Amino acid sequence: MSVTVREPTTGTPSRQPVKTYRPELQGLRALAVLMVVVYHVWLGRVSGGVDIFLLVSAFLLTGSFVRKVEGGKPLHLVKYWLHLFKRLLPGVVVVLLAILVATALLLPRTQWEEVFSQTWASLFYFQNWELAASSVDYYATDHSAASPLQHFWSLSIQGQVFILWPLLFAGSAVVSRFLKTRFRTVLTVVFSTLFAASLAFSAWETATNQTFAYFDTRTRLWEFALGSLLALTLPYLNFNRVLRVILGWVGFVGMLSCGIVLQVEAEFPGYIALWPLLSAACIMVAGQSGSRFGVDRVLTFKPLVRMGDNSYALYLWHWPLLVFWLVYSEQSAAGFMDGAVLIGVSILLAILTTRLVETPVRSWTWASTRRHRMGIVVAVSVALVAAPLSGWQYQVNAEEQAVASQSSEDNPGAAALEPGFEYLGTPDAALKPLISNMGGEWADYDGECKGIWEPTNPVLESCDYMGNPDTATRTIVALGDSHTQQWMSAMGPVARANNWLVILIHKPGCRYAAPTPESTPECNEFNEASKAYVMERTPDAVFTVATRTEHSSPEETLVEGYEEGVQGFLDAGISVVGIRDNPRFEFPMPECLETNGVDSPECNLPRSQVLAEESPLVALGASMPKVGTMDMSDKFCIDDICPGAIGNVYVYMDLDHLTQSYLETMLDDFGARFGQATGWASVAKIPVP
Repeated sequence: MSVTVREPTTGTPSRQPVKTYRPELQGLRALAVLMVVVYHVWLGRVSGGVDIFLLVSAFLLTGSFVRKVEGGKPLHLVKYWLHLFKRLLPGVVVVLLAILVATALLLPRTQWEEVFSQTWASLFYFQNWELAASSVDYYATDHSAASPLQHFWSLSIQGQVFILWPLLFAGSAVVSRFLKTRFRTVLTVVFSTLFAASLAFSAWETATNQTFAYFDTRTRLWEFALGSLLALTLPYLNFNRVLRVILGWVGFVGMLSCGIVLQVEAEFPGYIALWPLLSAACIMVAGQSGSRFGVDRVLTFKPLVRMGDNSYALYLWHWPLLVFWLVYSEQSAAGFMDGAVLIGVSILLAILTTRLVETPVRSWTWASTRRHRMGIVVAVSVALVAAPLSGWQYQVNAEEQAVASQSSEDNPGAAALEPGFEYLGTPDAALKPLISNMGGEWADYDGECKGIWEPTNPVLESCDYMGNPDTATRTIVALGDSHTQQWMSAMGPVARANNWLVILIHKPGCRYAAPTPESTPECNEFNEASKAYVMERTPDAVFTVATRTEHSSPEETLVEGYEEGVQGFLDAGISVVGIRDNPRFEFPMPECLETNGVDSPECNLPRSQVLAEESPLVALGASMPKVGTMDMSDKFCIDDICPGAIGNVYVYMDLDHLTQSYLETMLDDFGARFGQATGWASVAKIPVP
């Protein structure tokens, strides 16, 4: 695919000579990546340096393509893309392979699936979308360490733009030829429109869903568009030396101060990101001032320029080294000395990767002369990661299938608590579920709410059902947070066996109750909307978690505002069931058991440390006798111990959420107690699967 357009020979549009190499830009890139590294390692904050990197990339990319088109050269897009990824992938491959090795050695199996999916996403440049999806997933925060691949989000956006921008150049060249208009004019219109649209969308999405917006390609396009507009207009800017010196230092100070003054990770990428980008733009406009007082004297300092040559590899290495060091040292942040060592090792690995991998591949004549040869290099690079990753995933999946095929005798779960129980399973049967599959231990729904059960209030974003809406004889609406959601693994099978319909309306971190000053405005609004939803549809029963436990503490209280929150349901003749909260821990239980053993005292804590001696449900039952209560704590705590595994089944999938595998071993007991709490006498018995 190639496009050739010859510009009219009406004189050069530039009032400054075109410079294809500007050492101050390499210094700027080095400064930007050093800001990223220093802020990550020592300050635990985001600097805005990544945004500057994106700006400079678009600036250089645009200048290169404009020179091609104005020189009448074909674009050869396919060749460009192959050459680009031939240059980018070798360093990525080295770092990804190192991350896989470190994952196997240092990370718990609970994080393997995340690393698998994010490695694929990083390799194929869609890691930002992978993170965008998990950033709005409350349960993604249950991991004990940040992802060692998290920093690939910006590289993924950059890779996507490196595919999109050449298409815009090619399309603009065709339009330019058709309209007999200058190529730069068409590009200016295209990128101005893209800049305005993306910036407006970025400001809106950042205000409404900042965690998703941070990784959204669409919210970052304006940053690239600004770099392209700068490349198009810079030849027409001719400031005097004094003004360029002033611009350079203003940009330098603004760039360095951004991450200190702004909480970048909480406010970007909306219009606030103009701060670091306009600062960098000032430096780029200042260019080579020719003054000994200009900021370019700093940016062209040879060690800094050489650092710019290694900036890509430095960005690749610094984050996984930091994450794995924190995991190994069991720290939440690096100190001054170990942080300095981390930065030093990152720089060393960056230099080695550039010299031994990136530069040889980039300058390899054989691979650069033919498109199919470049394609071979790209394919081999991908295969070097895909092959071991696929093999590892296959092995883990085979283990998961083997565990899933074990019988109920191998993994009796709660059945092991029955009087006279005798274990008849295989002596060496594995704990269920496999620890690497904990992410799949949430309930399976039959679909999203539809018909009369579909919420009309946009505040109720999450609504799922279990059962048959068309034939159900009773309807139960479950309200609350993830601790309500976890019980759907038991409620769902019970509902299906009894031909009931269960509707789950939930919001992570928002337990159902009447609005209180202690709750966030968003939670109060959600609970008000949940109450209105129930009152409009009048189901047969409402299911909630009525108490709140604390991590590794016997403190347990009735949910603030609970009584007021359910009174309206009772007045409307709707049954209310409040279940007791389960114990919570300060550590991920599966990882504790994997590290210390199933019978270790570090994981099997005394009941007195994690659960109150008397449930607040006792007082609730006395004050509101119409509320049915359920206390399942006898299924989590045996005598005076609350173990992490019972009957060869993990009880908890993380710090405080129950596994689907364990809940499915207590269905009959759960159904009987729910029937007693509602007064629904005939509840079908459900055998253990």
